[in-house]
Amino acid sequence: MSNRSPLTTSILLTCAAIGVATGVVGGIAGWITPIVLATAPIVYGFVLGAHAIPGIISQALIRQPWVALITHVLAALAASAIAPQWAFRFLGTAVLFGGIQELVAAATRYRVWKTWRYFISALVIGVIVAVVVAFAAHLTTLPLWAQITYLVLAVLGPVVWTAIGLAIGAGLRRAGITPRVRG
Repeated sequence: MSNRSPLTTSILLTCAAIGVATGVVGGIAGWITPIVLATAPIVYGFVLGAHAIPGIISQALIRQPWVALITHVLAALAASAIAPQWAFRFLGTAVLFGGIQELVAAATRYRVWKTWRYFISALVIGVIVAVVVAFAAHLTTLPLWAQITYLVLAVLGPVVWTAIGLAIGAGLRRAGITPRVRG
């Protein structure tokens, strides 16, 4: 039995590249958040769903334990360099979203990489986002139509961003960009 980690340098560098690239997206989302909250708060949950991308891309590409959480944390650090006012929120979101993605993958013992599995984590994240941000955004002060729209968009946001992440991961796989994995 080997004590060597299955997380090779190649895997960690791939997580880092995905983390930095998606961290830029997260940093941009951080800067537009106040604008969204001031002008169209009902779409905030959808914007927040963009933070699901790092773990989805890394799991779709690498298909190994811990890659979602590692990539999320690296993305949060990169996003924090762009929008430092949100650093603690980026890190909290990284741990929450990456943790959920890891738990869903762990529930299948990291052996099921079918599309439906990714969308389970997206729906769980969407429901949590909808509930948490509803309290933070004082959703009850909005008209009923806006409350419903907000809840639908908050749940759909991570689902849509997951679909985008899966497409990116599949494209990288087709391009042959996959790290070596120890057997």
